Amino acid sequence: MLLAVDLQSDEPIYTQICDQIIEGMAKRELLPGDKLPSVRSLGADIGINFHTVNKAYQILKQGGFIQIHRQKGVVIHPDGVQKADEQFLAKLQSKLKPLIAESVVRSVTEEEWIKISKAIFEDLKGLN
Repeated sequence: MLLAVDLQSDEPIYTQICDQIIEGMAKRELLPGDKLPSVRSLGADIGINFHTVNKAYQILKQGGFIQIHRQKGVVIHPDGVQKADEQFLAKLQSKLKPLIAESVVRSVTEEEWIKISKAIFEDLKGLN
């Protein structure tokens, strides 16, 4: 899996890294136990400061997506990621609410929203 960061984006680089690794997991391009590049190696590969990569890895570690071992390096969590619980569903709702609100203001219909959401789901699950 090759990460592609957009240095001109308003989205912080560490967030782009997190999002792309999680997307790789969703698409099963990254499987439990797969090794990720070291902080320094990934930073050098994509031309960014290793502290930025470290921040992304720490966020992924806190979320239970990866494990960081002194000897094994960085790996996708070998036991997989914890299933969605009430706390995750509440977080999901709070993140979606502003997007849905903006969509309503911009006259996106519920049907369009569902169609877009379904297409993204199918893409990530490899159903398209």
